[in-house]
Amino acid sequence: MDISNITTVTEFFLLGFPALQSYNTLLFVLLFLVYALTITGNVVIFLVIRLDARLHTPMYFFVSVLAFIEIWYTAVTIPKMLANLLTDRKTISFNGCLLQTYFFHSLGATECYLLTVMAYDRYLAICNPLRYPSIMTTKLCIRLAMGCWACGFMCPVTEVILISQLPFCGPNIIPHIFCDFPPLLSLACTDTSINVLVDFAINAFIILVTFLFIMLSYVKIIITIMKIKTSKGRIKAFSTCVAHLTVVLAFFTCIIFMYVRLTKSYSLYYDRLLAVIYSVLTPLLNPLIYSLRNQEIREALKRNFKPVQVFKLSIQQGYN
Repeated sequence: MDISNITTVTEFFLLGFPALQSYNTLLFVLLFLVYALTITGNVVIFLVIRLDARLHTPMYFFVSVLAFIEIWYTAVTIPKMLANLLTDRKTISFNGCLLQTYFFHSLGATECYLLTVMAYDRYLAICNPLRYPSIMTTKLCIRLAMGCWACGFMCPVTEVILISQLPFCGPNIIPHIFCDFPPLLSLACTDTSINVLVDFAINAFIILVTFLFIMLSYVKIIITIMKIKTSKGRIKAFSTCVAHLTVVLAFFTCIIFMYVRLTKSYSLYYDRLLAVIYSVLTPLLNPLIYSLRNQEIREALKRNFKPVQVFKLSIQQGYN
């Protein structure tokens, strides 16, 4: 191919769901409500855990870190998705697209590592309860959280560098709701087999290895729980794991189907549906799962909101 005849792409058009364009206003309202609830829910979970001394334990420390990740994880994609629903020109610059892809995958990888650390925390608490306080110290919790962030932000660097070197000469329409590696590779004007192989290797390591570690941890946890003599003790032990296991299954099921594959040809429609689940709905469900299924967080919410209720009652009594 004559390089001089190649027109370099400087921006991309995000296709989204073209069949639903007539419902853009309704979709904007729904997505805005979901985003507002997601941010509010995760901020509340984060603040309650940080402010309530009774929740200053390793398990809730990691839950607060997860809530903090979800705040930024959704901020990478949803605001741009909302803006695109209000305009016919759904564009994003080349550099902006790479940055969105990088931060989306960095935060996603960080969440994978954090969910693995949370499984390790539950394994120690249930399988080694006597040694748990001496092993899972505050210093170790902070180091593990920092390690999750550092590893997460290092993982997509190679993929971003490789894709930034590819020639994009048109078309420049991304058949997706946000910038991501698979749809970008489908637009490159050259062979991308190396990129696909590298993406598969990195994603397989991040996703499958962490998921396998989590499942092995829960196999050992279940074996230990089954040895508990009383049914009340078994229920109490497993109840501390239900919320985390629910989040793990919801998150990993989607990303395994999305990113662990050795091809760049795929069903674009189903990929966009999966993207809605793991980028929009899962971050919304996490605070609901941890708050509704966890008695300690529910009680902490009541304790922290109690002064507000007293203040409101005092105002009402003053008016009366």
